[in-house]
Amino acid sequence: MQLVLAAWLALSLLAGMGAEDMCGAPPASPAHSIPAPQLSPEERLSPHMPESLRCDACHAIAFQQLRRVEGKMGRKTLSESDYVEVLERSCSQGWESYGVQEVDGEKRLAGPGLLRQELMSVMVMGGPWPGRLSKMCHSYVGEQGEAQIYGAHQQGPAALRELLCHGEKGACASGWGPTRETWLSPR
Repeated sequence: MQLVLAAWLALSLLAGMGAEDMCGAPPASPAHSIPAPQLSPEERLSPHMPESLRCDACHAIAFQQLRRVEGKMGRKTLSESDYVEVLERSCSQGWESYGVQEVDGEKRLAGPGLLRQELMSVMVMGGPWPGRLSKMCHSYVGEQGEAQIYGAHQQGPAALRELLCHGEKGACASGWGPTRETWLSPR
C-alpha cells in the first residue's frame, strides 16, 4: 500500500498536478467591502461643524457634559466655582471617540451617547471632529452660560438636550438629525 501511495505521489509531482488540480481550489469565502464615508470638502476642511451634523454634535455635547458633571461629584449639588470649572474643562477634552459614519446612506456623527450607530461600517475619527466638537461646546457654554446649563443638568438629560439642541435656535430646530420625540422618549 505504501509503495502504491509513494508511486502516485511521485507521478503527481512529475506530472505537475497538485492537490488543487486534483480536488479543485478551496471554495472562495464571500468578501465584504465596507467603504469609508466620502466626505465633502466642507466636511474635510472647514473648521466648523457641517450643518448636517450639528444636531448629532449637540447631543454628543449634552451627553458629555452630563457625564463629566456627574463624574465630578455624582448627584451631589456642585458649587458655582465647581460647575463652571467642570463645564469649561468638559469642552476641552475627550472628543477623540467621535467620528463620522454612513448610516442608511446618510452621514452621521457617531460616538458615546449618540443614537443609530451602525455596527458594520467604517467610522472616520480624529482629524477635524474633536476640534469642531470642542468649539461648539465652548460656544454653547458662552451662549447659554454655565448656570443655565447646570440648572438644566439638574433637571435631567432631557432638559439639557432641550436647552442646548431643541430650543428655538437649537441645532436640531432646523430639521437636521433626530426628532425631539426620538431623544425625549424613554430608553
